[in-house]
Amino acid sequence: MRFSYQVGMSVAEHYLPLARAAEEAGYDGITIPDSICYPQECSSKYPYNKDGSREFLESVPFLESLIAVAAMTSVTETIRFATFVYKMAVRQAPVVAKQVQSIQQLSDNRFDFGIGISPWEEEFEACGVPWEKRGKRFDEQIAIFRGLESGEFFGFEGELHQMPANKMCPVPTESTPLLIGGHSDAALKRAARLGDGWMCAGADMEQLGAYIAKLNGFRDEFGTRDRPFKIYTTGQNAFTNEGIEELEALGVTDVIIAFRNVYEMEPDHSLEKKLEMMNWYAGEFISPRKG
Repeated sequence: MRFSYQVGMSVAEHYLPLARAAEEAGYDGITIPDSICYPQECSSKYPYNKDGSREFLESVPFLESLIAVAAMTSVTETIRFATFVYKMAVRQAPVVAKQVQSIQQLSDNRFDFGIGISPWEEEFEACGVPWEKRGKRFDEQIAIFRGLESGEFFGFEGELHQMPANKMCPVPTESTPLLIGGHSDAALKRAARLGDGWMCAGADMEQLGAYIAKLNGFRDEFGTRDRPFKIYTTGQNAFTNEGIEELEALGVTDVIIAFRNVYEMEPDHSLEKKLEMMNWYAGEFISPRKG
């Protein structure tokens, strides 16, 4: 099991000291959520909390996630980073590819790109991107992202994207791992078919087991079961050794540790309290496993 500390949804001055402290404490990774804006009026529901409301996000601060990752890599040396998850479907794929390529160059390939489709129609509208055919749009964006990492001229002719042949320089020396988020069958199939991993935004153990079983069935269907594959989940079940062992038995490879339930509108902690809780967890559960 690998352990990631969740940074984000906090004031900007917490990011860099938390990144340094997580590396020193022995965490394997840092994850950071992504959000662009909060609409004044909305009709769409949030799929990952109990009632579908989104009021919990109204006054929560978000730094742009790729900028935050770049800043945190500059003050660390070994710890990995992942977005959880970046709403790629509302962005321009070539611009995103260039940003990620730059992060990989500056960080020595320490970035895993967690990506997904925003569940909020209003976010598409704010970015001037059609809500319709968003799944197809996302699939084409993944193909463009992959092609532009080749370092060769790459063009694309799809249903929704047309791009003449271009190449980018410099490109990563290793292919960027793409971790697909989402709980729907379409998202699980996409992760099994195109991804290097899957990110679960939250589930109880029974639900998580069902998701992973279905995911592995799709991996068998697409013939991708034999390639390396990461499974991230939130860490509400990882605060006992028994819980960690249960997650491992299900096939979880990476657990995300946080000490604040944003869905319940819990207030943010001070930096000192965050460091205290981070180090407590590392001493209790991470250090003993690493010997």
